[in-house]
Amino acid sequence: MLIITQTALELGFLYALVAMALFLSYRILDIADLTTDGCFVLGAAVSVTVTAAGHPVLGVFAAMLAGACAGFVTAFLQTKLGVPSILAGIVTNTGLYTINLMAMGWKSNQSLLGGKTIFTMLRETGVGGDWYELLLAAFVTILAGLLLVLFLGTRMGLSVRATGDNPDMVRASSLNPSFTVTVGLCLANVLTALSGAVVGQYQKTVDINSGTGIVVIGLACLIIGETLLGRRSVKKGVIAAILGSIVYRFIYAIVFYTKIVPVECLKLLTAIIVALAIAAPSIQKWAAFQKRKMAAKRKGGA
Repeated sequence: MLIITQTALELGFLYALVAMALFLSYRILDIADLTTDGCFVLGAAVSVTVTAAGHPVLGVFAAMLAGACAGFVTAFLQTKLGVPSILAGIVTNTGLYTINLMAMGWKSNQSLLGGKTIFTMLRETGVGGDWYELLLAAFVTILAGLLLVLFLGTRMGLSVRATGDNPDMVRASSLNPSFTVTVGLCLANVLTALSGAVVGQYQKTVDINSGTGIVVIGLACLIIGETLLGRRSVKKGVIAAILGSIVYRFIYAIVFYTKIVPVECLKLLTAIIVALAIAAPSIQKWAAFQKRKMAAKRKGGA
């Protein structure tokens, strides 16, 4: 049971980066960025390939740079060519399939078995003991979360937030909303690629289809966290992304451990969780309305 808990925490922190990326693009910029699936694999592919060449740390930074490039392409399609945001993400995601194959040497998967990673480098130092993977995963995610909060508090970050709230007001303030959208999408995809990079080195493998459904999982994590903490501030939004990812992984761990739901049905379970989490506010309003309605009927009958 301890191993299951440890693994759930590790994966929760690692995939929380995707939830933070969606918090930035979906909540802050109000853009449905569907580049996430392909960008996650891009980060993992670049990281694993560079790591296989003997440069684990460089692999992480190379993956982040590749993610920024993917975000720039999506933003360029949207802001300069007038492609709707959803279609821009789909187009970029489609093109990334070939780019990811290219990054893996035109192979559908790449392995790091027996190779050195950032996790094995930490293990060799003796820091963290048996919990070194959790320590590194938590450090990377918390550091990324702190930097995101600090960025959104700067002048540029406030401009990005204002663009998501009211782009016309930003344009009237002599700011270029195309630039702020580009910055936001690049940063969001940097976080997604970082998640893929660290997960790739954590699992010591990457597959061309490993990013399928990542955007749904990230959205589920974000909404679960927001349901628990609310959407009051940027800090709470980032914390909600991390907390939601951990809770989501614990749900997965319980399903695996108890076998309440067959493994083949986990994708369906994810879809149900997302649907219920999104519909939660509407369900609460409906329940409150029904309660007031029943109270009014009882009062009228009396």
